[in-house]
Amino acid sequence: MTSNDERPPNFLRRLFWLGVFIVVLFGLYSAGWFYLADKVKSEAGKAVAEFNGNGIEADCVKLTVSGYPLSFAVSCDSLAYQDDSRNVAASLGSLKAVTHITQILSPGADLQGPLRTSVPGMAPLWIDWDNLRANVKLSWPLPRRVSLEAEALSAQTDPADGTDPVELFSAGTAVGELRPNGQDIDYAGGFTDLEIDPGAIDGRVLPPLDGSGDVTLKNGVALIKTQTESLRGQAVDIGKLDLSSGSARVTVSGPVSVDADGLIDADLMIRVSDSKAVAEILGKAIPEQKSQIKTGFAGLALLGNEPSMPLKIVKGKASLGFIPLGSIKPVD
Repeated sequence: MTSNDERPPNFLRRLFWLGVFIVVLFGLYSAGWFYLADKVKSEAGKAVAEFNGNGIEADCVKLTVSGYPLSFAVSCDSLAYQDDSRNVAASLGSLKAVTHITQILSPGADLQGPLRTSVPGMAPLWIDWDNLRANVKLSWPLPRRVSLEAEALSAQTDPADGTDPVELFSAGTAVGELRPNGQDIDYAGGFTDLEIDPGAIDGRVLPPLDGSGDVTLKNGVALIKTQTESLRGQAVDIGKLDLSSGSARVTVSGPVSVDADGLIDADLMIRVSDSKAVAEILGKAIPEQKSQIKTGFAGLALLGNEPSMPLKIVKGKASLGFIPLGSIKPVD
């Protein structure tokens, strides 16, 4: 018998065992997927259950895990949280968090509105959007990145007494990203077509605004771990905060800090583009100061097309260039 006569049986045997190996491997993978899916569902259920008690109620309605075979998807038809001891409540339309099996540490979540909130000292809010997506790059002990992207974002009051709600604002888009940077936390974000309803700002009128910025929260990692709520002892470094409407633009940069007594210190640089247009916007927003604003910005225009000026705050006492602006009350 020649070697050519032996090849077909050997080839078929190898093909058979390869098929067996693939079937066994797929079976093991399937068993592992369903085990992890059950584990994820049970742990999520435990996490929700741990919230409940001592006046706290939390719920994830119809918690399901799906996505077999190439992803994990955790979804809830609605989310709710209520803390009677703090008089805090929040609810969300729905949540679907998905991670692909090849990118297990990079989950994303789609959230459906509205988000309804009730906290002491604030009117109940109704916040809604067309699309809202959160993305996370997981790491230890903190995520490497957390980002949010929203389209057609809007907010209004959500009165419980049957009175008409007050429109607050709407924005075409809004994005934000947080990431650790050593012991600090960096933030970068922006928005477009922000329209603030006059009813939310005592009838004052502002044009549609675009904004962007990047800020570093000093020692932010420790602040997150300790869940510090006070502003005292905190510091931020403003890389750039930019607010514009048409050709009018104001940019702020520099460090800001709050000492142990709540007094603010800052060394900021303010840059203005098209000071005449900025003055017109401010004059409409603050009509009682229109003449002073017009006079001040007329002098500012003499410094060029994009004048800049220092804004310094020392122990709560502010000055713009050589002009004293008064004192700022201590903050908590």
